[in-house]
Amino acid sequence: MPPQVSIVITTKNRLDALKRTCRALQKLSPPPSQVLITADGCTDATVDFIKSELSHARLWVNEISIGSVASRDRMIREADGEFFLLLDDDSYPEQPDFIAHLIPIFEQTPALAVIHFPQRTDEYPETISQKDFGSAHLTKSYSDCGAVLRRSRYLELGGYERLFFHAYEEPDYTVRCVAAGYKTLFIPTLSIRHHYVREFRNEMRTHHLHARNEFWSALMRCPFPYFFLLSIYQALSQFRYASTRGLSWVIREPIWWWKALKGIPFCLKKRSPLPWSAYRRWLKLPAK
Repeated sequence: MPPQVSIVITTKNRLDALKRTCRALQKLSPPPSQVLITADGCTDATVDFIKSELSHARLWVNEISIGSVASRDRMIREADGEFFLLLDDDSYPEQPDFIAHLIPIFEQTPALAVIHFPQRTDEYPETISQKDFGSAHLTKSYSDCGAVLRRSRYLELGGYERLFFHAYEEPDYTVRCVAAGYKTLFIPTLSIRHHYVREFRNEMRTHHLHARNEFWSALMRCPFPYFFLLSIYQALSQFRYASTRGLSWVIREPIWWWKALKGIPFCLKKRSPLPWSAYRRWLKLPAK
């Protein structure tokens, strides 16, 4: 049998978006070998919809939200296939034969751990009609709303850091891929439609999580003494971004500083620094 491709989705209270994504997935030919969905703290009719309309899907129900990172990690570890396509509840492949192209890409480059694709997203309206997304290239990160990962590499490298809850799990995973000699590749010939539903998205909260998790990742992965310079640079960059969003963002910036400091004992316990040559090589890669 050919290697299987599973689809992994986390969702929280965005039923209309999930319905649209599921309609798009039904058009895929060939179809995925399985669909895994986590309803992460949903209080709407999401669970009822999945049970009635997607009875073939494997469903996890978190009565209390554990976050997108831990939800994805659990599903990936229990997936049947060697490859899994990560999606948000508001994203899906644009090409009906999307899955047919995935395995040959991995077979051509055994060192591949991740492939990801351009997004046509409402967050950046100019991408909706964009025709040229450039050429294929290696990257330092990707987006979980449209990426395919090789499960054996994922398990080998320890998977996502569940403490993150949400945000920054992708670059944290990619830096470990680079250090292990594996590649994260951007493929422009396939594409993801990302409607980017703003419902239940809190941009400041996401910024705080991203900044906190970036600090934690550096503490766990970056060798001393480079960590100290890198963490200062990261904090200044995050503050500079917050200043572009207005005074309300600036005065709340210490929120993530405090949360980052509280996580230091855990990160030091899990600290496994990578060689500086590998970490530096990852830093020089384009973001996406």
